[in-house]
Amino acid sequence: MVQNDAFRVLDRLECLRLLAKVPVGRVVYTLRALPAVLPVNFALDSDDAVLLCTSAGSDLVRAIDGVVVAFEGDEFDPATRSGWSVVVTGRADVVTDPAEHERLSRSGPASWMPARNEVFVRIAPEMVTGRELGTR
Repeated sequence: MVQNDAFRVLDRLECLRLLAKVPVGRVVYTLRALPAVLPVNFALDSDDAVLLCTSAGSDLVRAIDGVVVAFEGDEFDPATRSGWSVVVTGRADVVTDPAEHERLSRSGPASWMPARNEVFVRIAPEMVTGRELGTR
């Protein structure tokens, strides 16, 4: 990727630092062989995995459990034409370990939507990329 004055590539640590600042991102996945994007609230875990909380029977869980997805978070200021975007790519898995589920129930994200039989989904940070446009 060519770097110029308009944007710069962010390293992994800076990407994760910025991603931790925003409450909402977008899960990018495949639904019936077509691309799908869904905005969700999230948190980063201590191992930098992206954590989501949703209903066990949701379409999202059925679509992403056990497959590779992308997760994007960003922050932009249209007035200054500046901002950043971070993408985390990795396998999404429903947390099935009871102790881990209990830990996340205390410290993980809470769904902003009413959720039945809440489950946590962990997106492994296998690839983390980002770029910044303009100045912050």
